[in-house]
Amino acid sequence: MTAGRGGARTLIVVAKAPVAGTVKTRLCPPCTAAQAAALAGAALEDTLAAVHRARADRRVLVLDGRPGPWVPEGTEVVAQRPGPFAERLDGAWADVLDGQEGPTVQIGMDTPQVTPTLLDEALDRLDDEEAVLGRALDGGWWALGLHRHLPGLNAAVPMSRADTADRQEERLVQLLGTDPGRLSLLRDVDEMTDARAVAASAPETRFAARLSMLGFG
Repeated sequence: MTAGRGGARTLIVVAKAPVAGTVKTRLCPPCTAAQAAALAGAALEDTLAAVHRARADRRVLVLDGRPGPWVPEGTEVVAQRPGPFAERLDGAWADVLDGQEGPTVQIGMDTPQVTPTLLDEALDRLDDEEAVLGRALDGGWWALGLHRHLPGLNAAVPMSRADTADRQEERLVQLLGTDPGRLSLLRDVDEMTDARAVAASAPETRFAARLSMLGFG
C-alpha cells in the first residue's frame, strides 16, 4: 500500500476492554453491568472490523485493560497511559506516532456504525488538509485526524460536554492556524436511546445483533 502524505496511513482506536462494571455504565439501567459490557464488546468488534477493512498501513488499539481474542490479527496493541481521559488521548498520540508523521485518524469504540468508507474518507482528506474532525450528535467528536502529535491538544479540552467538539475545534485552530475539515456527523452510543438509534441505522452490525439478542432491540 502506498503511504499518504508524509508517512504511513495510521488508524488509532482508543478503547476500554469490555469488562462488566467498567464500560457503558450509562446503559445501566436498563442493562445489567454484564449486558452493558456485552454491548461494548460488540461495538468494539464492529469498530476494529471497520478499521481492518479500511486502507491503512497501521492499525493500533490503545487499550485500557487486557486484550482478548476479539483483537484482530495484525492489530498493534498499546497500553493506555493513566490519568484523566483527555491526557490519555494525548498520550495515545504520543505513544503511537513516537515523533513520526503521517496521516493519522483516531476514533473510539462508541460508533459501531462506522464504516471503512468513512475511515478512508478521513484519511484521504488529510492529503489536502492539516486536520479533520468528526463531530458527534451529542456535541462531542468521534474522529480526529492529524499529521503529527500535537502535545497538549486534548488535555486543554473539557471532555463529555455539549461543547467538547467546539472547544476541540478552537484548540486545533489555535495550534495549527487553520480550521479542521468537517467529517460526517455520527451518533455516539451513550444511553439506550442512542443504542437503539444506532442499531436501527446499522442493522448489519454485531452491535445491532447483540442488542436484539439481549432483548433491547
